[in-house]
Amino acid sequence: MGHREDLLEGAKRCLLEKGYARTTARDIVAASGANLASIGYHYGSKDALMRQAIIASSEEWGASVAQVPAVGGGAEAREADPLERFAAVWDAVLQRIATEREFIAAQVEVLGLLPRDTALREAIGEVLPEGGEGLVAVFEGVPDTEVDPEAARIVGSFYQALLTGLMVQSLLTPDAMPSGRDLATALRRVTAGEVLGAK
Repeated sequence: MGHREDLLEGAKRCLLEKGYARTTARDIVAASGANLASIGYHYGSKDALMRQAIIASSEEWGASVAQVPAVGGGAEAREADPLERFAAVWDAVLQRIATEREFIAAQVEVLGLLPRDTALREAIGEVLPEGGEGLVAVFEGVPDTEVDPEAARIVGSFYQALLTGLMVQSLLTPDAMPSGRDLATALRRVTAGEVLGAK
């Protein structure tokens, strides 16, 4: 790897170990083995490098979730009961959330910074549609190329909202997390109008 790649890997490590806001340029240099001047040369600033680190980390996390066996695609996945698949995929995602707390903490930290950091908000906003498309592909068991743009916009936003909420919940009440089956049951009951009065 060159200095550019080393810096990005170092920034991703710092993101997990120190968090987004607490990471300094010197932390990244220590983690990457590069020199201080190379941050400016390759990324323009420490903040620009950290923005790239959070985006790259998120993309890698999403890609790794898609590789979990319970999430795999193909004809069998497409023929499965949609709620069963919904539950199985969420179980795989929830397992990752439970075992990768540093990553989840970094993601949630960044959410709190968005209202006051225009550059960070714009950088994440640019890749958000692609993230929604990826989630639809994972949950439907199809390649990204088969996802309808309108489905990616509407259904992808739904999955992103659930994912974000579950990440926050995992930090607040990790022992009270729903299962994939719980989420599937909730979805069925809401869409069937069976929420009130059903025991």
